[in-house]
Amino acid sequence: METLVNNTRTETDSLGSLEVPRKAYWGIHTARALDNFAISGDAIGRYPALIVSLAAVKQAACRANRELGLLDDRRADAIEAACAEIRGGALHDQFPIDPIQGGAGTSTNMNANEVIANRALELLGFERGAYAELDPLDHVNLGQSTNDVYPTAVRLAVVQHIRLLVAAMGRLTGEFARKSAEFADVLKMGRTQLQDAVPMTLGQEFGTFAVMLREDCARLEEGIALLREANLGGTAIGTGINGHPLYPALACAQLSELTGEQVVSAENLIEATQDCGAFVQISGILKRVAVKLSKTCNDLRLMSSGPITGLGEINLPPVQAGSSIMPGKVNPVIPEIVNQVAFEAIGSDLTVTMAAEGGQFQLNAFEPIIGYSLLRTTAHLTAAADTLATKCVSGITANRERLYDSVHRSIGIVTALTPHIGYAASARIAKHALQTGQPVAEVATELGLLAPETVRALLAPHRLAGLPSPTPA
Repeated sequence: METLVNNTRTETDSLGSLEVPRKAYWGIHTARALDNFAISGDAIGRYPALIVSLAAVKQAACRANRELGLLDDRRADAIEAACAEIRGGALHDQFPIDPIQGGAGTSTNMNANEVIANRALELLGFERGAYAELDPLDHVNLGQSTNDVYPTAVRLAVVQHIRLLVAAMGRLTGEFARKSAEFADVLKMGRTQLQDAVPMTLGQEFGTFAVMLREDCARLEEGIALLREANLGGTAIGTGINGHPLYPALACAQLSELTGEQVVSAENLIEATQDCGAFVQISGILKRVAVKLSKTCNDLRLMSSGPITGLGEINLPPVQAGSSIMPGKVNPVIPEIVNQVAFEAIGSDLTVTMAAEGGQFQLNAFEPIIGYSLLRTTAHLTAAADTLATKCVSGITANRERLYDSVHRSIGIVTALTPHIGYAASARIAKHALQTGQPVAEVATELGLLAPETVRALLAPHRLAGLPSPTPA
């Protein structure tokens, strides 16, 4: 029933009746969620991967129900068409509820049911809210429960986000690899515990960053396989109550066809409905990514510190003025923002862990915060990786002369002499060099411990960095 004067329509649920905006595709269940869950100021519609995944699950369910003879062609055609539009990007503004919600995701499922139903009604030539013709629960939600729809949609949405993150990390890895090649001949001192250790090349250092990130891309790909296992068809607690026995396999097959992801039905739907282990594992991998990104950015900030009184080994591209009071100061703002994203991701992992642990019996009521944390974390890490690649790493330059000088002034290179003169004699050289400021090579010759030509050979740059001997021209 519509109240045209105030441009609303009346909808009814088991709690009573409410007026909802006449033009809204959402209905009474969404209206109640809007009133109850005003927490983050965010909306599920701002996460397209989640909305697209919800529509894909609903479309797959519709196809399975049609095939099983449970849904007539007229309604099924309209529901499928509405789902296809949403998967194409339409009506995402009709998903206004807060991602942080009670009810294990029931409000999100209801929101999807209502939007799909009302758009399908329009396609059939009826007004929004004419649920006697096509009902959000009896038809759109047929054979389903929030408890199998919502986690399946979250899993698929996180998979989409992870694929974007892997691509961004691949681009960042490529930039580090490119810099590794560019700096292959730049000798510098390696450090342990912030003290001079032994020489290496700047290229080796940047190459290590690339390897670290590449390893995590592989771990993320492994995590995707865990997320493609769904409890779809388990309905309320995994027993499949009110569902057709053939529905789980059919729905997963249709979902695979729609999404291009190989969605498989969990071996035990009761276990899969209550177990959030896959979310915990993928969150742990994201924490690992964050830790490595943050450590890398720590190194970039230290290497670029100065530019006069710090290490000053590399120059980060200047992207903005660094101070309102100190003219000319430029700060490492891009690594700093990546550090902060990493801190957030590490904190989100604890949120996911506690939410997964907090479940009781046959369902985890806290999957909304798990889904929200994972989607937000992956989105932020993706943006951070791309920002680091394009606004920082791609423009890094090396202070070659400063690096070369620091190697030859360091006592760390005495380590290369140890196999030939022993630890005690090498320590004697190091102490003398440190006290006098003389280069290690000069002290070794002056003390008569090695011939000059032997010292030159042992302290050759390629040998210090563990590289193959250069091929004679």
